Amino acid sequence: MSVAYDPFSPEWRSNPYAKYRDLRDQAPVHYSPDSDTWCVSRYDDVLSVLNDPETFSSRAMFVMLMGRGQTEPPPLSWKVLRFVAKIFWRTGMTPNGFADARNLIADDGASHRDLRNTVNRGFTPRVIAAWEPRIREVAAECVAGIRGDHPFELVHDFSVPLPVTIISELLGVESERRADFKRWSDVIVRSVSTPEGRADPFSREMTDTFAELVRYLKKITHQRRKAPADDLISAIVAHQEGESGLDDYDVVSFVMLLLVAGNETTTNLIGNSVSALLDHPRQLEKLIASPDLIAPTLEEALRFDSPVQLLFRMATRDVDLHGVTIPEGATVVPLIGSANRDERQFPDPDRFDIERNPRAHLAFGFGEHFCLGSSLARLEARCAMEALLPHLAGRTRSAEDREWLDSFLVRGPSRLELERAA
Repeated sequence: MSVAYDPFSPEWRSNPYAKYRDLRDQAPVHYSPDSDTWCVSRYDDVLSVLNDPETFSSRAMFVMLMGRGQTEPPPLSWKVLRFVAKIFWRTGMTPNGFADARNLIADDGASHRDLRNTVNRGFTPRVIAAWEPRIREVAAECVAGIRGDHPFELVHDFSVPLPVTIISELLGVESERRADFKRWSDVIVRSVSTPEGRADPFSREMTDTFAELVRYLKKITHQRRKAPADDLISAIVAHQEGESGLDDYDVVSFVMLLLVAGNETTTNLIGNSVSALLDHPRQLEKLIASPDLIAPTLEEALRFDSPVQLLFRMATRDVDLHGVTIPEGATVVPLIGSANRDERQFPDPDRFDIERNPRAHLAFGFGEHFCLGSSLARLEARCAMEALLPHLAGRTRSAEDREWLDSFLVRGPSRLELERAA
């Protein structure tokens, strides 16, 4: 019996894991005709894809997220013309310039290493460790909203403002623009990873948001060129030597990626961790009794409900896998969420066990594209959980309905209201 699966379909958005198991058992290499993609679901195969950029190019990330899977320019229409005109009029930059810009998640080889080295200086262990007091301070401010028997909405009041504040300060963004940063990030995520956004990528909302964000980032880029500060944007624009220098398109694309990745992953890691603990009250009780288990709890949450569910790669040659030939030029979808539930790697994978400590999970990717901000995400999540844990005892969901982000790319609760258990 064949398995019907399309990675872009919202059909299994609320719980994709039963479908992942069907794929691993019946079609470990699955062709989806609706999206013209080849989905790889077993742990060892996903690991191989991520660890072989020569065979599986990361350029597909740009094509699938920003190009919507189209290798040709979109047909001219009023919306396309409006998009191009408004971006140029408000920013002096062209959409085609961004298509040619260097991109950390879509470049491979020497170009990727050069870009990664540029931003690495902002993510060294020493730099990240220095942010811990500030992260704890922000977490304490957020958790102050949990008072008495009043309901507390975790996503809006805690798991969103914490990482948004930190990535904004790390980049060097003014505090009064943090709300704008989150709004910009949300619109971009909706545009590239929801059915509605992909159906209308040149909507007025996306056009206005992209123009507003580019205009701001171009302005701050020029400011940092003239007067560098002690922030990540200054470190990025300082990388201007020889042919590897970054132009405005490169810098704006770079910062845009850090903005989205720097808050979305951590927000969902915190939300998914708390959600899993509420669904497994004995595990929550164990954690409250032994807070030293917070670090392995977060690793188990990363495995159990990965904040990023899939990536995209492009086959640079024909590849034979499990008796199936993936043709050259094909879009390959390594399913991270499935790999992390593969019983071939993790015994009893659908059981949430905070003492499992599954360090081999692939939630942050693998190989040369391993998530640059993984250390920051882990630190933010650990500080968040330490602040939250004393307040989770005796708390439960205020409703049984689960509200998940409408996204094929990222996974997390869009809302998680906690109230006192009856």
